Amino acid sequence: MRFFLEISYHGALFYGWQIQNKNISVQETIEKCLSFLLKKNIKIIGAGRTDAGVHAIQMFAHFDFNQNLLLIDKNIKFKLNYFLPLNIKIKNFFSVKKKIHARFNVLSRVYEYRIFLEKNPFYLDTSWQWLSKKKIKIKILNKGAKLLKKYKDYSSFCKNKSNNKTYICNIFYAKWILKKKKLFFYIEANRFLRNMVRSIVGTIIELGIKKITLKDFIKIIEAKNIHLAGISAPAKGLFLKKINYPINIYLF
Repeated sequence: MRFFLEISYHGALFYGWQIQNKNISVQETIEKCLSFLLKKNIKIIGAGRTDAGVHAIQMFAHFDFNQNLLLIDKNIKFKLNYFLPLNIKIKNFFSVKKKIHARFNVLSRVYEYRIFLEKNPFYLDTSWQWLSKKKIKIKILNKGAKLLKKYKDYSSFCKNKSNNKTYICNIFYAKWILKKKKLFFYIEANRFLRNMVRSIVGTIIELGIKKITLKDFIKIIEAKNIHLAGISAPAKGLFLKKINYPINIYLF
């Protein structure tokens, strides 16, 4: 049977989602815990990847097991959370149809980026703290966000292009919201390229402080050249917020 895990994690101490040779990852940590509890070597496949320092409010992963865990052990979620470190939480655990894939069946992903416009030590590893005297103009930020949706090729915001067969993405939503001293960027698309959101945020911030103009921003997108983009925003401010699947994935 195939099972889905709904996961949230604080990414500050992890070198990203994907297993690495020398550094600790979220995927490896969960696999070790599952393998211990089920007394079998378990491999999980995530809905995507997050880089070192990036957080997830909602991530999904699937794995296969030849018995119905929901019948064998109704406390599997509790046990997983008991053994996992405090920076990872299993929010849900459920069975799905056999051919449903955590990555390939995703309809869209939503990312959130957080910028705090003042110094706050309690948000040190979950936001980009903007301490510059240069003020960010939110109206200009949203003009840039609106422009994004007019394009399909986001080569200019993709790191390590050799790993991509295509740079075409469909952005459904992109907007900046200011709440008191906190600036949030929300973006939803069917897929994202490596470092795409952080590169977009860094470039639009340069637009918001008038380092570049809207015409410059358009030229950057159309040039399809990562070297023309702005800085890459710090990983600590990025959250994978939501992953959307078809409604018929569940095994009833």
